[in-house]
Amino acid sequence: MTVNDAGRSSDLGQGRLAGLTHRDADWAGLRVVVTGLGISGFAATDALLERGAQVIVVDGGTGASAQDERARLLEILGADVRLGPEHTTDLPWFADEGTTISPDLVVTSPGWRPDQPVLAAAARAGIPIWGEVELAWRMRPATGAAPWLTVTGTNGKTTTVQMLESILRAAGLRTIAAGNVGTPVLEALLDPQPFDVIAVELSSFQLHWSESVSALASCVLNVAPDHLDWHGGQEAYAAAKAKIFEHTQVACVYNHDDPATEAMVEEADVIEGCRAIGFTLGTPALSMLGVVDDVLADRAFVTERKTSAAELATLRDLTGSDLTGGDPDRAPAPHLVADALAAAALARAFGVPPAAVQQGLRDFTPAEHRITEVAQIDGVRYVDDSKATNPHAAQASLAAYEHIVWIAGGQLKGADVDALVAGAAGRLRAAVLLGQDRAQIAAALARHAPQIPVVEVPTGETVDVTAVMDEAVEAARGLAQPGDVVLLAPAAASLDMFANYGVRGDAFTDAVRRRAGGESS
Repeated sequence: MTVNDAGRSSDLGQGRLAGLTHRDADWAGLRVVVTGLGISGFAATDALLERGAQVIVVDGGTGASAQDERARLLEILGADVRLGPEHTTDLPWFADEGTTISPDLVVTSPGWRPDQPVLAAAARAGIPIWGEVELAWRMRPATGAAPWLTVTGTNGKTTTVQMLESILRAAGLRTIAAGNVGTPVLEALLDPQPFDVIAVELSSFQLHWSESVSALASCVLNVAPDHLDWHGGQEAYAAAKAKIFEHTQVACVYNHDDPATEAMVEEADVIEGCRAIGFTLGTPALSMLGVVDDVLADRAFVTERKTSAAELATLRDLTGSDLTGGDPDRAPAPHLVADALAAAALARAFGVPPAAVQQGLRDFTPAEHRITEVAQIDGVRYVDDSKATNPHAAQASLAAYEHIVWIAGGQLKGADVDALVAGAAGRLRAAVLLGQDRAQIAAALARHAPQIPVVEVPTGETVDVTAVMDEAVEAARGLAQPGDVVLLAPAAASLDMFANYGVRGDAFTDAVRRRAGGESS
């Protein structure tokens, strides 16, 4: 470990850190730097302080009311909170009787990249870096800890983990969807009333900093280029996703229709006896779940799987919610069926009976901005899939409809859209483009769909997002014909104009509803 002249390295041995495997271990006196004062950073700091650790929290932000409130609460509890960009340029040390001592551990929030100066300095000094998910795993009770069912993938994570939560509840289990989906998994673990099982959504950022997690069952839904700027390339991004299979106990669930996920299972170091379970939109082979004559069928978790299958649900069971706009005659989008199969596989690995799978899928209501039908105007359906923040997600969304006026654009983050446009060209009636990288999408459309009209919505230095989305929706309305779908599936991130994809989806929804109410722009 590097030691400068101003202080000394901590005398904490690595053996003690290795022994921190449950919440009742000896955390007292541990010197921890927590990076990021978001929801997960707050939960991590609170848990560490409660167990007697010394904590310095650093965050480059200032002035946000929620952040300031978290800072005040943590300072009352004994944390040293340092807000402002000047505190994120180097690793802070702890003061002790006139000298400074290096941290024993850094716990980082998922948005912080490995090359961020604080984290880079910790790595150079040999100081362990845990993500908040790694900390959560090590904060489980010593006995009786709730098993984890974990989900990752480029797209579909939140839908799958929420479907899984609905299925587990239908089985009468006390459960929660946690992790990247919203509730920090550490917060779920420390709930005064223990859960029977936790459905955990994990992003590639969270997995990058996780080493010890041993899920009862784990799943990779799909892998496509995304977050390459954070990881430094596709290989590192895929490697982070693959870590979810490490140490899995009962079942590694993979997408048979995405060979990269099967390869990840083959290379994973799992607990002896763990099975590889595939899911497919086709007829399932042995040890797989799939679709047979509109039935979701299980040939993995039945006794006579060589000769028979269990009926889990039907496609019609997925039509009672917003997945199909409430239309029982409209088939759910293929990627939503895949998500349902993955959720069912994870639940079945935990021992959930088929009847609970069916009821859970019937009860499920998707989160906003995921293939959400907003309105029908003059025979045209308007669908909000603002969550399609990369080309792979947009591809799945576009494949769900036959005749589309496509609203797209934003920050592509270096992603290529040629394959997306070429694959969807036959379905496109027209395209309306907005955002920072709209020219790149326009160029792809010129190459692969030159027959369709393309409207670009310009933005100036000061962006009025309401006006921009109004113009986009009005342009789409003028291009659509009865029977078409006006689909917001941006294939890009939203931060060039909007606070997040939810705000972008809300702007689209509001613009559509103004027109549904008879208002014109």
